[in-house]
Amino acid sequence: MFDGFTAETLARMQFAFTISFHIIFPAFSIGLASFLAVLNARWLWTGDDTFRVLFDYWKKIFAVAFGMGVVSGIVMSYQFGTNWSVFSDKAGPVLGPLMAYEVLSAFFLEAGFLGIMLFGRKRVGNGLHMFATGMVAFGTLVSATWILSVNSWMQTPAGFGMNDVGQFIPLDWWQIVFNPSFPYRLVHMVLAAFLTTALVVGAVGALHLLRDRSDNPSRRMFSMAMWMLVLVTPLQILAGDLHGLNTLEHQPAKVMAMEGHYDSHENGAPLILFGIPNPAEKRIDYSIEIPKLSSLILKHDLNAPLAGLDTIPDEDEPPVAIVFFSFRVMIGLGFAMLGLGLWGLWARLRERLFDAPLLHRAAIAMGPTGFIAVLAGWITTEVGRQPYTVYGLLRTSDSLAPVAAPAVAASLVAFIVVYFFVFGAGTFYILRMMGQPVKVVSAQPLRDDAPTRTAGTTPVAQSQAKGDN
Repeated sequence: MFDGFTAETLARMQFAFTISFHIIFPAFSIGLASFLAVLNARWLWTGDDTFRVLFDYWKKIFAVAFGMGVVSGIVMSYQFGTNWSVFSDKAGPVLGPLMAYEVLSAFFLEAGFLGIMLFGRKRVGNGLHMFATGMVAFGTLVSATWILSVNSWMQTPAGFGMNDVGQFIPLDWWQIVFNPSFPYRLVHMVLAAFLTTALVVGAVGALHLLRDRSDNPSRRMFSMAMWMLVLVTPLQILAGDLHGLNTLEHQPAKVMAMEGHYDSHENGAPLILFGIPNPAEKRIDYSIEIPKLSSLILKHDLNAPLAGLDTIPDEDEPPVAIVFFSFRVMIGLGFAMLGLGLWGLWARLRERLFDAPLLHRAAIAMGPTGFIAVLAGWITTEVGRQPYTVYGLLRTSDSLAPVAAPAVAASLVAFIVVYFFVFGAGTFYILRMMGQPVKVVSAQPLRDDAPTRTAGTTPVAQSQAKGDN
């Protein structure tokens, strides 16, 4: 099945496969944890039981997604000791403590409060339960912070020295953690997680609105998702632009591959909208270009010169085709998300947000695109770093463990079989839960464990009268 592949290629394929499965679950659970905290806080603040019902609905989905993220992450980490032991030995003094901090500060925080969030409301009371929910959400963000710090250091290493045996050793932990690309990557990834969750929540709400337009919880979650899209997507586009400028400064070869610039341009570089990379001839075939726009975006000057891959040695070039296409998938989906958010805003202004079947079908179709965009962005980042594991300092070929290709191929086949069975079943179960209708909340007195509110019309009845816009 994998005849002709080297051990390095197979090890890279295995890591790419496992991390592609892993990243979609944290991308969802980071955003969903914050969504649950917002739902719980709004229920405590307003007494509107719709938020409580939505919290109970989504917390079950969160529990399954969180569990699959933990399992896939643990399995992935073992590859550092099997396929990439040389990398672990050389970079371990710097990256090992960062990974340990993630476990000690973030994972324990999440795991310690998760049980209270899922099962403890009646046992600990609303106040402590809200605190636990907030800690779970905060823990997911702290976890993302440490992991992004590790990855960012591999992209833009700083604050280190080298010992006599060729290991990276820490000299300044502030520079290591807050390396040049870290702030941009963290903001970009967290916003991507929020958008991914908003698209899923919006798709589920749209699905149930197509079945019953009067369903109050579905109206509520669809409205919240559309607000998130229209507010966060422009911020993500801005963050992506700033991240691109930072990448141009520290990893110019990656930007050259993203833009498809095989040749340098002295008087303004074109923006290549689409084309087919031709590595053999060092050009983009059938390209559709806008003259000088790439220089305007990257340098804020139409006539600014931009260097191309002709300035990079062939052995130091990243795989252009993969980076070129994955970057365009990410950008295209980002603008599609903005379009969906603006469509939702237009429908809201016309008071047709819950009576727009075409919008609802579009939201359902866009449901998985957040995951696709996250994967495309991750591919752009990681493949664009090649041929290095630590950019400019440690080549991928020098990071591999002394393993034979057949052994790596056998473990890769095992991963493929097990992952599709285990995580396929888990994903199917999550989709089944999302397909179940949310309990309809009628205007009724709040339960004994609900926050106390003044007499009069219940908040639920008030929100229904306002149409949940």
